[in-house]
Amino acid sequence: MITEQQYQRMMNQYAKSGVRGTAAMKGGMHRETATKYLEAGEGPQPEKKRGRRRPDPLTTIWPGAERLLLDAPEVEAKALFEHLLAGANAPQAQKALRTFQRRVLSWRRHHGPPKEVFFPQAREPGASIQLDWTHAAQLGVIIAGQKWEQLLCHAVLPYSNWEWAVPCRSESMLSMRQGLQAALWAVGGVPAKLQTDHSSTATHVLHRTTGQRGFNVEYLALCRHLGLEPCTINPSCPHENGDIESANGHLKRRLATHLTLRGSREFADEAAFARFVAEVCTAINALRSEKLAEERARLQPLPATRYPEADETRVRVSSYSTVRVKQSSYSVPSRLIGAMVQVQVTEAEVAVRHEGAEIVRYPRTIGHRARIDYRHIIASLSRKPGAFAGYIYREELFPRPSFRQAYDQLVRAAEAKADRHYLTLLALAAERGEDEVAAALGVLLRAERVPWPQDVAAALSPREPTTPVLAAFTPELHSYDALIVEVSA
Repeated sequence: MITEQQYQRMMNQYAKSGVRGTAAMKGGMHRETATKYLEAGEGPQPEKKRGRRRPDPLTTIWPGAERLLLDAPEVEAKALFEHLLAGANAPQAQKALRTFQRRVLSWRRHHGPPKEVFFPQAREPGASIQLDWTHAAQLGVIIAGQKWEQLLCHAVLPYSNWEWAVPCRSESMLSMRQGLQAALWAVGGVPAKLQTDHSSTATHVLHRTTGQRGFNVEYLALCRHLGLEPCTINPSCPHENGDIESANGHLKRRLATHLTLRGSREFADEAAFARFVAEVCTAINALRSEKLAEERARLQPLPATRYPEADETRVRVSSYSTVRVKQSSYSVPSRLIGAMVQVQVTEAEVAVRHEGAEIVRYPRTIGHRARIDYRHIIASLSRKPGAFAGYIYREELFPRPSFRQAYDQLVRAAEAKADRHYLTLLALAAERGEDEVAAALGVLLRAERVPWPQDVAAALSPREPTTPVLAAFTPELHSYDALIVEVSA
């Protein structure tokens, strides 16, 4: 059927030219269709609404559905449909899920509660920057052979939608210092306000007496240094931080697309992944240059120096040969037991110094996981092999999968002495090098041989003799002649 507009165009052209073919072309219809309407002398008639051609399949269950919807209008349609079918004999409704969902939608639009209305806001250039953390494990990134399941610290300027993101390990003050300052230095200025949500312990502290949340001291000090006014949204109102909440999803979708175009999701280290994220953000921001220019004109200048992005503290080395830093334990050489050491903690690393010299440096752990280097404790543990079975950090003493497999083989071969044999292997790795011992273990395991310590030691390459080479002594006789002359005189 043609529309009334097509019919009018066809009739006007026919009145002008009198040619049916031309009139049909003008009306966008076939010549035979135009002929039919010209001979009938009238245009298309409204189609009569057809009645239901089959019985209503929801007759049995719909009255019960209406009663339940009145009590709980938010209930999901499919769940309600399955509930009604379970309690009613209605075989005709079994295949009417889509019909039921459409009817529930129509009922809600006529009788349901009002929906929440969102109010778009007018943004001022340079007025604020919003910051949030978002989980990004779904990107499937592999860093140094390990799946990356951490966060992105994400900042957005709401007026221009300029954004910047930095990979981080936790939702902490350390990651905020790093992520926020990276964003401000990338954009080249400081907005008037910093807006965050209400839940993060990086920015807020809970007052136990009143139950109210206020800004913590470290967050306020960071804002003072950068010249930012701290502000927050209302509790349980994430839509008030809508720009950054929406941008979180958009950024992760863009990163996923760029990872696909890259052809690989593997990175050598966290720094390489951080550079990749920065490159993606730079490409996105290039499309926002016009509004960004307006923002930059309103930004305050950057401070002369960055706020320190590391925490420093002094701790005493425990009798376990470990130091406790932010709820995690890190081992140090046992000779430092009882000594005070300086610990520097960044978002990514923990460095331990003693009297100005760096002793150890570890990737920072999240949660309560420990970092134990077997080289620090193997001498004492070899003298006390019985302590290995119940050692609380026992799993940290398997530096590679091959070491774990070797221990399992030793347990199967000689369970009573397996701990002692394995500690001998660790001592050998500390002395001769972990790579060399791991290679020897791999050879024995692939040959399905038990990795006895003596067999592993025999498989290692022989060491070069370390006998010192002495310089040849060449006597100087002139001095003896002079001595004889002096004595004779």
